[in-house]
Order: sequence, then C-alpha cells, then structure tokens
Amino acid sequence: MSSSNFQAIYVLWLRQIKRFFRARSRLVANLVQPFFFLMLFGFGFGFIRFEGNLNYLDFLAPGIIAMSVVFSSMFAGVSVIWDKQFGFLKEVLVAPVSRLTIVIGQTLGGSTLAIVQGLTVLGISMLLGVKINLWGIIPALIFMALMAFFSVSMGLIIASKLDDFQGFQLIMNLLIFPLIFLSSAFFPIETAPDVMKGIMLGDPLTYAVDGLRGFLIGSFALPIYIDFIVIVAFSVALLLIGAFVYSRSEYV
Repeated sequence: MSSSNFQAIYVLWLRQIKRFFRARSRLVANLVQPFFFLMLFGFGFGFIRFEGNLNYLDFLAPGIIAMSVVFSSMFAGVSVIWDKQFGFLKEVLVAPVSRLTIVIGQTLGGSTLAIVQGLTVLGISMLLGVKINLWGIIPALIFMALMAFFSVSMGLIIASKLDDFQGFQLIMNLLIFPLIFLSSAFFPIETAPDVMKGIMLGDPLTYAVDGLRGFLIGSFALPIYIDFIVIVAFSVALLLIGAFVYSRSEYV
C-alpha cells in the first residue's frame, strides 16, 4: 500500500474523530441507552443466578457493551449520507486512491469511536458492580474492534445505496435490533429452544458477544476459536463487499 493510501486512511479516520467530538449530543445519547438497559434489566432481574455465582447484571454487561458498539457504529453510515448530500463523497471517490482504502479509512474512524463507546460502557458496568476480569480486557478489545468493523462496514454498504437519513435509520434499526436480541446479549444460548438456538448460531454477533462475555466475566458458551474465526470472516467479507460497492458507485 502506497504512502498516499496511508495518508488517505489517516485523513478519513481523523475526520470521523473530529466530527464525533464536535457533536457531543451523540456521545450522551449513546451512553444513556446502555445505562438504561443496565439499570432496568440488570437490577430488575438481579435475582437470576448463573454458574459461577454470576448474577444477571454480570451476564448482561458484555451484551450491553456489544449493543453500544453496534449502535455507535451505525453513525458511520449516517456520515456517508451526509457526505453525499454535500458533495464530499464524490470528491473522495475521484481521488487517486483505491476504493478499499476509502472503506478502510471510514471503517477505522467509525470503529475507533465505537470502541471508545464500548470502553465507556465497560467503565460504567464496573462502577455498577459487575465482576470484570481485568486480564480479559485486552482480548475483549479485539472482539470489540472486530464487532465494530462488522457493524461499520454494514452501515457503509447500506448508506452507499441510500440518500435519506430517515430511511437509513429505519433499515439499520430493522437489522440491528434482531441481530442484538438474537446474539445471546440478553439471554444465554444454552437455555434457548432448539429452533431459536439455530437462529442464534446464524447471527454473527452471537460469536462477538460470546467472546466478550468469555473474556470479561469468564463465561464462554462456544469455543473461543470458533468465536474468533466467525467474526473475523464476517468482518473481512463485509469490508471487501464495501470496497466492491464503492467501486460501482455512481459518484465515480
């Protein structure tokens, strides 16, 4: 990869970071929802106990961290629609860099912000008393990053085909809510009915949430290598699809 490609990635990454910190309302909104879920469900179902003397708040926290990462990632797609309307995307696409470079830059920017959101929710969880394995935070970061890559890439692909903010948000909510609720974020896969379990195993976020939960609270439902392979495969596949979609964009 040439120096111009690296520079393009950095510029696109930095632009996402600056836009985020200029819109502080996004940070507040993305933190209120996870805090609400942690308080309402975590303490409301606190009487539920899992193996290893874990309560429901301990079980729920990794799922809420995943939800925060996914919802934060969605805004990377919103920025694409915004760039379309103001002509910035057209200028980027005619630049002498590969489409894959553009997608990587935008994905890295959105993923960085999503990871920051996830770490913030992790800190809130610890303040609420969740028993976090501190040694597991580093490998958990890897799963957060992969989950963010997957979610941002999905948002970019959908946004590249839309011009309407409201339509994008409706479609993303239609996709994200089933992915989150069927990912074992709110209930364990082991206790799900067989039909539901089959659907959950087809959800890529199931493997990301399981990896997070395993490293943060020591409760794996699936082999760790399966979690890692599946989420890496989906992340890379969506990144390449995003590059292909951009290469066929009408803005070239």
